Amino acid sequence: MKSGLVPGLVNQQTYVTTPAMRAGQLSSDVFSTPAMIGLMEGTCLRLVEPFLDPGEQTVGIHVDVRHMAPTKIGQKVTVTAELLEVKDDKIRFKLVAVNDSDVKIGEGTHRRALINAQQFSS
Repeated sequence: MKSGLVPGLVNQQTYVTTPAMRAGQLSSDVFSTPAMIGLMEGTCLRLVEPFLDPGEQTVGIHVDVRHMAPTKIGQKVTVTAELLEVKDDKIRFKLVAVNDSDVKIGEGTHRRALINAQQFSS
């Protein structure tokens, strides 16, 4: 891993919710919890990627989030990931998701592990 991956780094990404992100069990077009978690993980991944050496990747190892409010499909969701800790090839993040109505829809933490991609796929 390259130097510079330190606590306090932040990545913020805005996404438009799509029908594929819909909570299928509901009759209304509402953004699902699994889709929110996926956007959160992706935001963390994009924060870390510039610091990875060739052959390195990260994998999610823990997610602890609350989905706090609904968002209609078609609305935008902004996810903010803040790096809290890098220790023993493990990376911990704080997460917040807000929709385009300025409603906090999710928050929590996520952990990723640094891996050697070639060894991991063997």
